[in-house]
Amino acid sequence: MAVSTSAGTRASVDAPGGTAISLRNLSKHFGDVKAVDGVDLDIADGEFFSMLGPSGSGKTTVLRLIAGFEQATEGTIQLAGEDVTAKPPFDRDVNTVFQDYALFPHMSVLDNVAYGLRVRGVKKAARRQQAEEALATVQLAHLGSRRPGQLSGGQRQRVALARSIVVRPKVLLLDEPLGALDLKLREQMQVELKQLQRNLGITFVFVTHDQEEALTLSDRVAVFSEGRIVQLGTPQEIYEQPSSEYVAKFVGTSNIFDSDTSARLLGREGTHALRPEKVTLRPSGSAVPDERTIRAEGVITESIYLGTGHRIHVRLHDGTGIVVLEQSTGGKADEQRGDEVLATWSVDDLVPLA
Repeated sequence: MAVSTSAGTRASVDAPGGTAISLRNLSKHFGDVKAVDGVDLDIADGEFFSMLGPSGSGKTTVLRLIAGFEQATEGTIQLAGEDVTAKPPFDRDVNTVFQDYALFPHMSVLDNVAYGLRVRGVKKAARRQQAEEALATVQLAHLGSRRPGQLSGGQRQRVALARSIVVRPKVLLLDEPLGALDLKLREQMQVELKQLQRNLGITFVFVTHDQEEALTLSDRVAVFSEGRIVQLGTPQEIYEQPSSEYVAKFVGTSNIFDSDTSARLLGREGTHALRPEKVTLRPSGSAVPDERTIRAEGVITESIYLGTGHRIHVRLHDGTGIVVLEQSTGGKADEQRGDEVLATWSVDDLVPLA
């Protein structure tokens, strides 16, 4: 697998089953603004692929370019080997699920799901059967007669999914479809989305600004910044081996040691990242396990209870601030604000950053 870290660099995947989407030097300019800047990317058949980044990073524009809702300023888009760069949306074998679901309020759930089949000229009996099967796939077969306004947010989300998959597109594009849901429902829908994609075998391209969502759902993740892919890899690769300070900060939380701090604290050149869960707090003056353990004395400035654990802020004696994440043991953290502590971590947990 090759990774794209800048414009014009190819990002590809070994895909024995074929390539669903291929983007080459894809760019979109709005006046002087380069919303997408030379993206090269291959997405495999049957892959759950996420585009992750903050607002304005270019991820949604790439999705709209693939769907045909925007026309590329430069570059090409291929779907299953066919150049569709200049084709309108209705001539592309893709479907899109939006954050607002875009259901027809005057139609029943069943008619909403069957709408795409009706546009394609499928006969009434056949489209009803296929729509019922699609609703059964998302576990809503019993609600076909209702109107969208009679459904919960999660149910409307499933109807939008059923409407998109009923026409059996080769690629399903999802534009932050879970953003309007509350936390518990969003977590439930994440599980259901992953199971649905696995069962259908359709390529899913998922746009989100939620790092946890991308890591939970995806086979691979492309992290976007300023219209470019700055890192591409599996969720584990993105989290454990961030390629830059931007990725280390955006995907999860990281302690960043700049070149001066790295030289002083670590005895190393360059900038390094350290995840908070990799740090262990011990009583001040404790012995360390081995020679590969880095130690630094400090004082706790804040301890925050998170339910699943505690986020502890430590000011090291050299002035460096670090964050530590400790798993909850069912009570208060052993360390409290004002305590002198020894922070330790393995040299193997340090990630050099470009």
